[in-house]
Amino acid sequence: MMCTTLYDSASSFLHQHFVDELLELVEQVKLFEAVLAWVHHDRDRRETLLPELLSKIRLPLCRPQFLSDRVQQDDLVRCCHKCRDLVDEAKDFHLMPDRRPHLPAFKIRQRCCTSITGLIYAVGGLNSSGDSLNVVEVFDPIGNFWERCQPMRMTRSRVGVAVVNGLLYAIGGYDGQSRLSTVEVYNPETDSWTRVSSMNSQPPWETVVIDGRIYVCGGYDGKSSLNSVECYAPETDRWTVVAEMSASRSAAGVTVFDGRIFVSGGHDGLQIFNTVEYYNHHTNRWHPAAPMLNKRCRHGAASLGSHMYVAGGYDGSGFLSGAEVFSSASGQWSLLVAMNTRRSRVSLVSTSGRLYAVGGYDGQSNLSSVEMYNPDTNRWTFMAPWSATRAAWALAASRCSPPKLANHGRGSTPY
Repeated sequence: MMCTTLYDSASSFLHQHFVDELLELVEQVKLFEAVLAWVHHDRDRRETLLPELLSKIRLPLCRPQFLSDRVQQDDLVRCCHKCRDLVDEAKDFHLMPDRRPHLPAFKIRQRCCTSITGLIYAVGGLNSSGDSLNVVEVFDPIGNFWERCQPMRMTRSRVGVAVVNGLLYAIGGYDGQSRLSTVEVYNPETDSWTRVSSMNSQPPWETVVIDGRIYVCGGYDGKSSLNSVECYAPETDRWTVVAEMSASRSAAGVTVFDGRIFVSGGHDGLQIFNTVEYYNHHTNRWHPAAPMLNKRCRHGAASLGSHMYVAGGYDGSGFLSGAEVFSSASGQWSLLVAMNTRRSRVSLVSTSGRLYAVGGYDGQSNLSSVEMYNPDTNRWTFMAPWSATRAAWALAASRCSPPKLANHGRGSTPY
């Protein structure tokens, strides 16, 4: 009925309250099952459409076990030569990595939805007296405001954070006396924290999520930088050790880009790196990648669409405002417009098609300011500052439901 206001309001409501269901619908496995169900509903008329429909699903991004045990064994697929070719192509993706560059780009790149607004959580840290905190704050990029939510059970600085299945994980860190291997998880629906299995070691900071698994890469154990990597499976509540990085790195930048885990920069206690390596979780192997233009540690790293970004940090002689961007098309790094403020220990996250650089240290004091980068305008602009100037905290972006917080005079808004 051309009522754009109603359309926009309904879309906003869906994105806020049904995000998990929407994201689940675009998962490759769910798409495959939906296609089969649709074809089976009227098999005589629809079976001929299966090859075209199957070609639109990113089968190479499915787990090898799912391809072998479910896709390959389906009667509709087995009876269709074109469908079998698509399955073979997906299996070759896992068996022969050297052939991946020859696959169509859309088949091996994760779907990216930039219209769904995510919340940004700031977890733990140190206050001005150097005490570890259990404080957790959440930022709404659309409303441009911060709000406190339920604090963690334990105080944690230098904590690793991750979001899986709408739950926020706080991993390891430092409580003011000892380095932690404990892990707790926050459910925004119940606004509560619970304990899960502890890690095997105690490295902080470098945490990332891919295919529903949490990976902790490198870090510092109180004596030296680490090259170890651990993986957590929420469905089994177990941590396992996977392949080590080629270099020991602490204070590195870690992000998921092009379906791989990229670790950039950092230091080993003796030197600061500009090197980059990536991890293939299908083959359990690390590979070198194009180095950054500048060496940096304690910087932020995030991916947005077909680009990977690093910003801020420390290069051994000064605190940085500069940023770089890596293009998957060119395979090269290039300089990005600098932030307005020098930021070491900065957290960088992407949500809603934008990058957010939160807090950090400018060489003199801890920062409460927040900058947002818009790739369309190539500009950094200041957003609402958060309430604290704390250090050694961590940041995570989540598309889960907002926490059920107090109203604080914002009408019917839940926080």
